[in-house]
Amino acid sequence: MAADARGPRNALVTGGTSGIGLETARGLKSQFDVVAIVGRNPERLAEATRDLESDGGNILPLQADFSSLAAVRRMADEVKERLDSLSLLVNNAGVWHKARTVSEDGYEDTFAVNHLAHFLLTNELKDLLVAGAPSRVLNVSSSMHFRPHSLHWDDLMFESGWSGFWVYGHSKLANVVFSNELARRWKDLGVTSNSLNPGNVRSRITRENVFLNTLHRSPIARLFIMSEADGARASIRLATAAELEGVTGRYFDRLKESRFSKAAEDEEAGRRLWDLSEQLVQAALG
Repeated sequence: MAADARGPRNALVTGGTSGIGLETARGLKSQFDVVAIVGRNPERLAEATRDLESDGGNILPLQADFSSLAAVRRMADEVKERLDSLSLLVNNAGVWHKARTVSEDGYEDTFAVNHLAHFLLTNELKDLLVAGAPSRVLNVSSSMHFRPHSLHWDDLMFESGWSGFWVYGHSKLANVVFSNELARRWKDLGVTSNSLNPGNVRSRITRENVFLNTLHRSPIARLFIMSEADGARASIRLATAAELEGVTGRYFDRLKESRFSKAAEDEEAGRRLWDLSEQLVQAALG
């Protein structure tokens, strides 16, 4: 999927310094001319870049804390300065908190990082994605998006009734609802949008949960929990499979197309989430 008659093929992976994101970038670098990776920690970003470049590949490191929408916009501006087009955007970065945390903009941090930051980034990079068409947007969700029966419209920031697992599942539902609405809005632009569940993966996202972190690092976990490299296979396939070019508005459970939750089918919810997300971003950035 490297340079062809259509021009250079560039990719961007958020949360690309560890876990599934790092392994996704590793699997993409031989098929794209540039793979940009986004990370919050400068030292970890530099280390991941050295790792990925050690056996070839053109890696563009980008630093941004997704708890800050201003930082996301600055990073998007840097992408636009460095690249003329984008053929792939993998919205992979995510957080899970054991206690309610507030973002720099005053929003509940799980929703802010897992949804709002990617909503802003995707829209900021729209022109590059159109320039790179046919291009793809992948939104990494989770099977936990099935838990909520609806988005929590009356209290998106969970100022009451906060629960780490519930709030995480809510943000993953927002990922799928956003992905489907993006597919509808951009269907005539040559940009596809799909969401996916990578599977149950031994990753750092549960590092704030002592039990899960211990479980994921235990030898027995290898028997029933996927490695980060295996978890990246779904994103890599959706990013590169020729037979998926033009496929949009779908949900994949690991390597197979599946049905998303009933809540994610609601087109009115998609329009409402998009409008509310625009309002929240505008309130934060002015």
